[in-house]
Amino acid sequence: MPKSLLIISRQAPWSGPNAREALDIVLAGGAFDLPIGLLFLDDGVFQLAAKQDAKALQQKDLSANLQALPMFGVEQLFVCGDSSAARGLEGFSLAEAQMLSAAEITALIDRYDQVITL
Repeated sequence: MPKSLLIISRQAPWSGPNAREALDIVLAGGAFDLPIGLLFLDDGVFQLAAKQDAKALQQKDLSANLQALPMFGVEQLFVCGDSSAARGLEGFSLAEAQMLSAAEITALIDRYDQVITL
């Protein structure tokens, strides 16, 4: 049985390459039927904010990658509720993501064999 993998994305979408790299890892793992989950934590919750204008920063928009997750079999999507509240985010573009408390995040991490934080 393949080992499960949790990717924790902690970076805002335009603060550097980590947000894109986290999504690339998740998409690659999903393409190979790896049991994989994605947790948006800290500034990573900004990746789910609606109506982002990537062109203004001369960057590629990550929303297409996020929308492609179910096509790659990635269905375990999680959002830190405390991070979202602290940053004033209420509406997400990814409705399938499950909101978790700090205690639930600890339990989530324990469920996975391997964890990568970007």
